[in-house]
Amino acid sequence: MNDSPNDSPTAQTANASVPLSPQVSVCIPTYNRANILPYAVKSVLNQTYSNFELLICDDASPDHTAEVVAQWHDPRIRYIRHPQNIQRSRNMRSGYEAAKGEYFIKFDDDDALTPTFLEKTVAILNAQPEVDFVCTDHWVINARNERDEAATAANSAKWRKDRLGNGVIDDLITETFVHQSLQVGSSLFRKRSLNAVDFMRFEADGCEDFDLLVRCAIAGQTAYFIPERLMEYRFHGGQTSLKQDIHFLQAKSFCLDGYRFTQRPNIEAARIRKLNSLKQVLATRLIEKGETQRGRDLIAELKTAGTLSPKAQASQMLSYLPSWARQIAFQGFRQARPKDYSEKVRDAAK
Repeated sequence: MNDSPNDSPTAQTANASVPLSPQVSVCIPTYNRANILPYAVKSVLNQTYSNFELLICDDASPDHTAEVVAQWHDPRIRYIRHPQNIQRSRNMRSGYEAAKGEYFIKFDDDDALTPTFLEKTVAILNAQPEVDFVCTDHWVINARNERDEAATAANSAKWRKDRLGNGVIDDLITETFVHQSLQVGSSLFRKRSLNAVDFMRFEADGCEDFDLLVRCAIAGQTAYFIPERLMEYRFHGGQTSLKQDIHFLQAKSFCLDGYRFTQRPNIEAARIRKLNSLKQVLATRLIEKGETQRGRDLIAELKTAGTLSPKAQASQMLSYLPSWARQIAFQGFRQARPKDYSEKVRDAAK
C-alpha cells in the first residue's frame, strides 16, 4: 500500500455514507490556511478505515477557506465556521465539544495522517479497553510536502521516540513530562478519557498539547505506543516568531507552575529545574523584544532563587544597551548558534 497520505484514488469520495454514529471524530482546527488545508483533509478522506466524521473548525479565516471546503461533497465532513475569531484554543475546543465519536483526534491544518493511521490505532482501542489513548511516531515534512528522512530520524532521537517499543508505555509521566516523547497530533484518544481531564485549558494556549498529555499522565491514564510513522508533522518557514515564542514560554510557565509530582521526588525536582530554565529563556526573549523592565524583573526574581545561566546574565547586561545595539547582539548570537534539524528544514522551505 502507498503510505503517502494524499496519493490514494479514494480522496474526496463523494458517495461515502454518513455514519449514524461515527466511531471516530477527527478534528482539524484551521485559520487562514486555505492553500494548505486540502493536504490535511485529503489525508483523512484517504483513510483505510472509514467510520469517522471530520470536523473542520474555521476560526473566521479571512481567506477563501469556506470556498475550499465547499469542494468536498463527502457527507462525513462537518464544517464549523465561527463568525468571529475566537482564538486558537477555543477553536480547537469547539471541535471537541461538537464531536460525536467514541474516539477523538485533533491535528493541525498543515499536518496529515498516513492512510492506515486510523485503522491501526482504532484496532488497539477496540481490542484493549484499558488503554486511554494510542500514540505513534511521525514523519517530518517540509513546505513542499516532502518527507525528510534525516530530520525525521533526528526528531525521533531528540524526543526519544526511537527507543519506545510497541505496547503500553510503562512510565507515562516520564515520557510526557521529562522526555516529551508523545504528540497529540499523532494520538487517538477515547473521548471519555479526554472528558475526565477536561481536554484543554485555555490558559495553556500555545502549549495545550504538552499540557493535555501531562495531565493525562498525572491522572493515571494508560497510553499505548505504535513505533510506526503514521502521521506527518510539518516544519515550514513561517512557523515561529519572537511574539509566538514569548506566548509559548508564558503558557508553558503556567503549566509547569501548576503541576506537582509529590510522589515522584526526582520528577518534582525536574519540574523545578525546567521552570527555572524556562523563565530564564522567557526573560531573555522579553529583553530581546524590547519589554526590558519585564525581563529585568523576571531576572531579579530568578536571582533570588538561584544562579542565573550565562545566557540570562548576558541578556541582563544587554538590556542596558541602546535598542539598536541590543538587536545587533541578539542577531549575532542567533547566527553563531548551530542550527538544529528543525531549523534546517524550515530554511529549506523558504
